[in-house]
Amino acid sequence: MSQNNGRTKRSEKGLLTPDNCVVTLIDHQPQMLFGTANFERQGIINNTVALAKATRVFEVPVVLSTVETKSFSGNMWPQLKAIYPKQEPVERSFMNAWDDTNFVAAIERSGRKKIVLAGLWTETCVALPTVQAIHDGYEVYVVEDCCGDVNQLSHDNAMRRVIQAGAKPVTALSVMLEWQRDWAQRDTYDAVMDIVKTHFGAYGTGVEYVYTMVHGAPPTKFPEYTVPAPELAHK
Repeated sequence: MSQNNGRTKRSEKGLLTPDNCVVTLIDHQPQMLFGTANFERQGIINNTVALAKATRVFEVPVVLSTVETKSFSGNMWPQLKAIYPKQEPVERSFMNAWDDTNFVAAIERSGRKKIVLAGLWTETCVALPTVQAIHDGYEVYVVEDCCGDVNQLSHDNAMRRVIQAGAKPVTALSVMLEWQRDWAQRDTYDAVMDIVKTHFGAYGTGVEYVYTMVHGAPPTKFPEYTVPAPELAHK
């Protein structure tokens, strides 16, 4: 493997690498999450934040997009804004992001032909741009556990539609591990393990157990959480 900007370059051969794809997160906004009913909502937030953190670790370009922020959907989740504090989402009126020239131009500027795509809801804001991007010569990977829809049937039908069109279903964890690929790659190893321990449940707990109980490492230190003191009532 060769080096690229100080980071080890992964082999491709049909797989995702940090150097051959662009990630787009579409309409992760409050009103869209309110209407999501097929997956547990906190799980969607957790998985999407994990994927977003992984893009920063592996320096993968990201296109953010929101729809009708002020009139209906609300701002992009603050958890994502915290990860991309200097990046403004492409604001749209179109349900289908691929109908928005600014969105498509942002994808084109990445220079990547593989799109890792997630959004709310699956049958509109995910399925429509996926089908059209594939038509325009892109290869699309739909991160299913970062998506959601108004009911299970809608989500399942949307996933069948995009798969029939040629999209590849993936998860947040599978994408991150595909980017990592080799545990000997120390340039990203520690950051990946931090994401695993923070976001991936039993897997992360198992990693913590092995580190501390088998290898004798100190327990992981997470940022201290303090409960704000309630304001004193005025007398």
